[in-house]
Amino acid sequence: MKIEILGTGCAKCKTLEEATKQAVAQSGQFAQIEKVEDIMKIMEYGVMSTPGLVIDGKVVSTGKVLSVNEIKELIKAQ
Repeated sequence: MKIEILGTGCAKCKTLEEATKQAVAQSGQFAQIEKVEDIMKIMEYGVMSTPGLVIDGKVVSTGKVLSVNEIKELIKAQ
């Protein structure tokens, strides 16, 4: 599983990145987590509001910081 956090480095993006790391650790699944800060790559996903969360190439959230539990549910749904 590949999880990408889309954002240019703002506080919300960093918070989402930390929550994602915690969610993956708690879920017991293996996932590659990547931070995408390149605005052109972010726009390729059609994301206009960061932070964004992408799981296996599918945008699952934009514009808000998800809780650890919300991220775990999204991981489970994949």
